[in-house]
Amino acid sequence: MKTHKNARDLLPDHLLRELQKYVEGETIYIPRAQTRKSWGEASGARRYYTLRNAEIREKFANGSTLEELAEAYSLSVDSIRKIV
Repeated sequence: MKTHKNARDLLPDHLLRELQKYVEGETIYIPRAQTRKSWGEASGARRYYTLRNAEIREKFANGSTLEELAEAYSLSVDSIRKIV
């Protein structure tokens, strides 16, 4: 559960006065400065699947069948087809 904080407790006086020129007595949301990471970037899953899929494409190009790749990577033939 998110809690609200009093700006008086968090901000320097000069910044508080400046904000009060625009918003006084209202609740405002201040977004985080950092950008959110894409899916799998923090855990390494994105890199894992990128490397795995490149390996699958390479094996397919070298003659492995869709069925062989599906068996080797525990994926369906349809999933392998989408990758290659």
